[in-house]
Amino acid sequence: MGGLYHDKMPFMKLQKQQKIHILGICGTFMGGLAALARSLGYQVSGSDKNVYPPMSTQLENLGINMHQGYDDEVLSQQYDQVVVGNVMTRGMPVIETLLSDEQYYTSGPQWLGDHLLRHKKVFAVAGTHGKTSTSSMLAWILEDNNQNPGFLIGGVAEDFGISARNTDTESFVIEADEYDSAFFDKRSKFVHYHANVAILNNLEFDHADIFPDLNAIKTQFHHFVRTIPKNGIIIVNNDDENLKQVLDMGCWTPIVSFGHDESADIYAKPIKADCSKFEVYFGQEQTTVEWNLTGKHNMLNAIAAMAAAQQQSISLEDSALSLAKFQGIKRRMEFIGEAKGINIFDDFAHHPTAIETTIDGVKKQIGEQQLIAIFEPRSNSMRAGAHAQALPDSLKGADIAIVMDYPELSWEAGMTKKLHQQNIQTLSSVDELIENLSAMCEDNCHVVFMSNGSFENAPRRFLDKIKC
Repeated sequence: MGGLYHDKMPFMKLQKQQKIHILGICGTFMGGLAALARSLGYQVSGSDKNVYPPMSTQLENLGINMHQGYDDEVLSQQYDQVVVGNVMTRGMPVIETLLSDEQYYTSGPQWLGDHLLRHKKVFAVAGTHGKTSTSSMLAWILEDNNQNPGFLIGGVAEDFGISARNTDTESFVIEADEYDSAFFDKRSKFVHYHANVAILNNLEFDHADIFPDLNAIKTQFHHFVRTIPKNGIIIVNNDDENLKQVLDMGCWTPIVSFGHDESADIYAKPIKADCSKFEVYFGQEQTTVEWNLTGKHNMLNAIAAMAAAQQQSISLEDSALSLAKFQGIKRRMEFIGEAKGINIFDDFAHHPTAIETTIDGVKKQIGEQQLIAIFEPRSNSMRAGAHAQALPDSLKGADIAIVMDYPELSWEAGMTKKLHQQNIQTLSSVDELIENLSAMCEDNCHVVFMSNGSFENAPRRFLDKIKC
């Protein structure tokens, strides 16, 4: 390896094949970890209660055997290591046996940090929003400029068709999640990642199931900052006051700021209102990005990725040329199809800020055409009512807004009434939604389904219905 990273250990294959078993293997992160472990020469198997395609198919194609359920039968075999996903909890039979038998176990993030990332130049992308998009953009810029990066991303970039891969080059891009590592390790995942280049996109309150308040998340981001070496770089959103407070807690690494005006080191100015074309300025460099994505949030994601790519000597102009070819990420404003003048999109937005920016980006692109936004509250924070107050305002940019009001939601008292007072409709089932939605659509209508869950396959079901 070259540059400042010559001190990192060289990438090596195992001398002797070891067996690992992954508990919770079908999640995006753990499934990606399984693929990376196979690339390192490990014999990998796993367990999950939801063993189903497409992840199960991907893992089977890699020769990874999977066990359905969390019973302790799998531990009758001997493994060199058991890797525990953060979906696992005390009381599960396999966990109780694992602890009683005193077998060696570790969390997924720690395993990844110890066995792969410490050998790499790690580009870690953190933030409440935009991690998957920014990680995918950065990985693609590196790929398109012959860097052949490894990566582990919480989504499937259209340019790669996979969410994880290992290569024999120094660069590795990882989506650096602030969620906790395991039932026995409540540190955020990203503290294990040995980051050299860290992007801090933004910071808001989220994950109400594990964080009591915003300050608790700031503390975890501060712990992440403490792990970044002085010969690394931190690329931080200049417009985010919470991140400034995190850095004020202590920072030992050079900083590059990004934002929407000249107060940042690298900044962007829209040429088109929907940000599908914008100018980028960084010191003496200037370039234009014209691409298929829209929205201010994606513009800021892009310049953060461009700043990170410069750490691999990739110019702004070359990054801009790569972004012009960037195809996007599945479930990030993914176009599902069109029928009878109705355009259907699937989006992962699940936090009020992400919902608002998604709607704003679409409206700036489609102008006076109708936008129907349908939101399914699936995140733990939303289910617990943590974002209930901010939700109505986040939807007001849509011409018609619908919220799925499932009986199990922990809305605060009067929440449904508040939604109705702001002309937001509520429906209690996906079947009811599919049955009634087409009657709401005008010519040249754009329907955006937003959820971080499966949404019972609602976007494709609706497309099938209107095609009939």
